[in-house]
This record gives sequence, structure tokens and C-alpha cells, in this order.
Amino acid sequence: MPKTTNTSNSSTIDFDEVKKDFSIFSTYQKDSQQPLHYLDSAASGQKPDCVVNVIANCYRKNYGPVHRGLYPLAENASEQYEVSRQTIANFINSPSHNNIVFTRSATEAINLVASGWAKQQVHPGDEIWVSQMEHHSNFLPWQRVCQERSAHLRVIPLDSFGRLDLAKATGLFGEKTRLIAVTHVSNVLGVVNPIEKLVALADSHSIPVLVDAAQSIGHLTLDVQKLNCDFLVASAHKMCGPTGVGLLYAKHDRLVETEPLLLGGGMVDEVSIEGSSWADIPARFEAGSPNLVGVLGFAAAATYLDDIGREQIQDRVRVLTRLAANALAKIEGVIVYGEDSDDNRAGIISFNIDGIHPHDVAQIAGERGVAIRAGHHCCQPLMAYLGVSSTARASFSFYNNEDDISALVAAIHETKKIFGS
Repeated sequence: MPKTTNTSNSSTIDFDEVKKDFSIFSTYQKDSQQPLHYLDSAASGQKPDCVVNVIANCYRKNYGPVHRGLYPLAENASEQYEVSRQTIANFINSPSHNNIVFTRSATEAINLVASGWAKQQVHPGDEIWVSQMEHHSNFLPWQRVCQERSAHLRVIPLDSFGRLDLAKATGLFGEKTRLIAVTHVSNVLGVVNPIEKLVALADSHSIPVLVDAAQSIGHLTLDVQKLNCDFLVASAHKMCGPTGVGLLYAKHDRLVETEPLLLGGGMVDEVSIEGSSWADIPARFEAGSPNLVGVLGFAAAATYLDDIGREQIQDRVRVLTRLAANALAKIEGVIVYGEDSDDNRAGIISFNIDGIHPHDVAQIAGERGVAIRAGHHCCQPLMAYLGVSSTARASFSFYNNEDDISALVAAIHETKKIFGS
């Protein structure tokens, strides 16, 4: 449990104490003789010791095949796997654990919906809508479906602040639209999209919506029943969990309409030479040996975040983002992209330094222990909108602090000095 300090009205999380839950920071400093200022959580979050311990203890003490054995070790593994499914269901307020499908990633979850659901629902002349800020993972599968089904991929444009411009998305809620697939939080701009409003408008026209929650699940409270989305995808590694595991949430009726993406062991009820029948939902979508340790780590990460409190995490990340945005705005030659509202930017700041390539910025920063991302961030349509080929990106989590922002600012000044800017 995170340490708190009591005030007269509430308990405040001591995030400096929380940071001690992540051994990588002390280990890195010991090994490299400099602090680690990890500002790349949008790419992948660091892991608290409790998650690492759950994974290690499973391998050391409790590992067994899931849904494949009748002896106690296997039965315990199967039980823990399904208990973890319920934990994840609770984490996003799913109406049932059976609405949760474990996948390898958010990317695989999107591909499951694209291949297993959309290809059955989309016909020639139909439309699938995405936004111009989508990660390639929420763009390419829909592009392929449209190409294969002779349908049309349509794009929701952005306004001057990088927000969805629904007013200019002519036909978005038209009779040809079969699906709207949109990110909750942009992995480049950090903008938080008005998902509830979008889903409500789509629902009034009986249009399903898929929400890519990869960038929001780690520090925003997700409630799929409140959002009322048809599909939602996320990855554990973005929220302090292990790599190689993600989730698909879908309404029951949508899962009934979906064909499995992968075929093999564990997802069938009966197999014969003449034909086969699938297992019940959600098992029919989880072919192969289940990723027991990944799912247990996923659930441990969800429990850890809930113990801290996602509202407190959201507030912490908002404060850090505001401090960083204000600090970068004071540096001559630094261009910050996207939303300028503190309440609508979630933990991500993309920027460039005039006359300096972002790869150079990231390399020089990295040599000083400041880990930031540089590139197109798998968002080339958005880069085209911004009029650049790439940006530098700093992204924040609750384990960051003001020292990380100061180190980023110092690295930027050092980069400018080296390049004579």
C-alpha cells in the first residue's frame, strides 16, 4: 500500500515514497552513477516490485497449465487466471468477467475486432471512421478491412489544437458508417477525447464504437458501462503491468457476433473431421496456452493502481504535465504541439527545438539520464497534420517528480548549447 500523509480533510499520497516501489530507479542510479529520469511512460510504464514479485512467485511456487490439468497445481493456476479476469473486469467496471478477453496486446485486440467482427459486418460501400490522431495500430487494421471489403476508410479531422473536429466530419453518423474507432488519449498530443459524447451520438444512430484506451488505462479512471462503448482495448505494459498481455472488452452481443482470430487448443468445444464448434465466450477467443504469469501481473498492476487511487494518479500526472508544459514554453525555440488546456492534456507533451532534429534531442538527453522518445510515434498521419516528420516526446507517470522536469529542461538547454541554438 502507498504511504499517505493525513490532513484535516483527506489523505494525500506521498509520491516520493511511492517511487520507492520501483526498484529500477535505485538500481539504475547505482549501476550508472546518475539518476534515471524516465519520461517515456507513454511507450511503456515501469513496473513496481509487487508486480515483479507476483510474476516471480508464480514461476517459483504456483506455476501450472491453465484449464489443462486436474491435479491441484493446475487447478490452482486455472483459478488464479480466472480470478485475475474478474480483477480486470472490476478495474474497468465491466458488467461481467465474461466480457473480458485476454490478448497479447491492445494491437492484437484491435486486430481481433477487425478480422473477427468487422469483416462480417462491413460490406462494399460501407464506411469505417478513425481520427487523424490514431496510432498505426488503430489505423492499419481498419485500412485493411476497408480494402478487402471494398469499403471506405474515413477520417475525423482535427482542429487547430489537435482536438477532434466532429462538426467537420461530414457523414460520421451517417447510414453508411459501420464502426467508429478512436483513441481515448492521443499518444502524441496527450489530448483527451470526449468519448462519452462521441459514443452517445453514435449510439443514437446505432453505430458501434471501439475505444483505444492504451494511453488512458494507466492514469484515468475507466468505466466501460459509463462510456457505453461497444469495444475497448488496452495493454498491461502501459499501466505498470508486464509486456505481452492486453485486453479486449466488448459487449456480450458484439462478442457473439465475433469470430475467433486464432484457432487452436483451448478455444474449441468439439473437433471432428467433419467440422468443429467453439467453446463458450470468452474462451473461444483465447487459443493456445494462456499467459498465466502475464495475466497475474496484469491483475497485480490493476490492484496496485487502485490501492494508490486513480483519481490521485490522474491529479498527479496533470500537475506534472502542467509544470512541464509551462517550463518548456519558457525556452526559446521550443515548439510544443497540441492542446493548451491543462484539463484536456493527459501526461504527454510532444515538442521540437527549432533547427535541431528530435533524434539528436533524445540522444543528448539520454546521455544525461533523461529518457524521452523521438520519432513519428507510429502516428504518421498525425505528423502530416502537424507538418513535421517527427517530434520529441516527454510522457509522465505518477512516479515522476519535479526533478525529472528540471532534468528535461537542463537537457534541452544543453542540446541548444551543443548545436549553437
